Amino acid sequence: MESRRERGIDFQKLAKYSKHAPRYTSYPTAVEFKPLKPEEIIPHLKGDKPLSLYFHLPFCRSACYFCGCNVVYTSKESKRRRYIDYLRKELDIWSRYLDTSRVVRQLHFGGGTPTFFTPEELEEVYQLIYSHFPNWEEGAEISIEIDPRFFSREHMEVLKKYGVNRISFGVQDFDPKTQRAVNRIQPFDLTREAVEIARESGVIESINIDLIYGLPYQTLESFKKTLQLVKELDPDRVAVFNYAHVPWLKKGMRKIDETTLPSPEEKLKIFKYTIDFFENNGYLMIGMDHFAKPEDELFKAIEKGELHRNFQGYTTKGGADLIGFGLTSISETDRAYFQNYKNLKEYESAIDRGELPVFRGVILNGEDLLRKYIIMEMMANFAFDIKRFEERFGVNFREKFKQELEELKEFEEGELIEILDDKIIVNKTGTLLIRNIVLPFDEYYRKMGNKKVFSKSV
Repeated sequence: MESRRERGIDFQKLAKYSKHAPRYTSYPTAVEFKPLKPEEIIPHLKGDKPLSLYFHLPFCRSACYFCGCNVVYTSKESKRRRYIDYLRKELDIWSRYLDTSRVVRQLHFGGGTPTFFTPEELEEVYQLIYSHFPNWEEGAEISIEIDPRFFSREHMEVLKKYGVNRISFGVQDFDPKTQRAVNRIQPFDLTREAVEIARESGVIESINIDLIYGLPYQTLESFKKTLQLVKELDPDRVAVFNYAHVPWLKKGMRKIDETTLPSPEEKLKIFKYTIDFFENNGYLMIGMDHFAKPEDELFKAIEKGELHRNFQGYTTKGGADLIGFGLTSISETDRAYFQNYKNLKEYESAIDRGELPVFRGVILNGEDLLRKYIIMEMMANFAFDIKRFEERFGVNFREKFKQELEELKEFEEGELIEILDDKIIVNKTGTLLIRNIVLPFDEYYRKMGNKKVFSKSV
């Protein structure tokens, strides 16, 4: 039987089936988070699984209009200094409830712009982390997001000293007209220099480049030029995200002239060309929006059915409790999601009271756990092993999810998936529509009135 990976992509089907859907970095999704008191999450910190640590460094000097992240704009050194002081206090509070001797499997810095912090300030943050968490798994993944406009050899020396082995560079687009329209001027030479600094360090195992399609003034021809420049950088991975224009949720996006955005048809042309470009240049497509060289562990993981997905995207390091530190950070344990305050004053006030700065989240019930497993398995590995599910949960899948299987027939008839006796397999076109394919298993989406709170899948 022809494998899903060998089939081409039917772009007419993308337009037909695409609709508003969650990105499923969690289930239940963040729109279901409700107010939580810190004491409600303490029982969920008692496990002995390895830890995945996320630190949110929220500061940027200026706004990139496309950005959907939680960011604080400032040029003041005093704000960064104060934030580090509060991270120290927050770590001390977490240490009361979390066994910090647990082995750390992953550490990730996101933002904001982590390297907007000076090398000395970043070193202080790393020292805080290593002093609180002394035990690290051999081969732990230590990664950071970098804006090439705020990156120096001195930054790289600090990253090397503290074991960073993966770097993700934000690029989005190299076209000057698009860069001006989104308020992010980033010449190619500057990005190339940043990549060379990382590569020359000799410690970076994987360099990733982030791109976005669907930005102002983008055309197929302009994006072709960006892709050629990315090829020159020779990254190990590339992420190509679909721009989600949600100005009703993100104020910065209101500064984008909607008449300059490419049409859905142009976006599909760009996406189709991008897939062909990377596959013709030695990369393999991973999931909805990632490309990796065949030797990359991301590709090896999906071949084994061992890819995982969380708030940082695709990862090979599953089986860990994710604990987030800093403003807006989200944590995930087996039966809970919980989030820190989004407002800096509220975050600081909670810490001043000696409390965990958690303000909302969701405690998963038994039904949530079943559906989370199905959705996350399909989102990550584009296949679902029915027998493994039944052995794990003691549930007859076909009886329990009779209605959902009926709804999946639409995708089976459209040749996006195959429903076999013991598994569900998603084909290559289906991987790009996976957000839609898993919707039948989302009990909350079914009940939701306003679906536009989510972006369109393609």
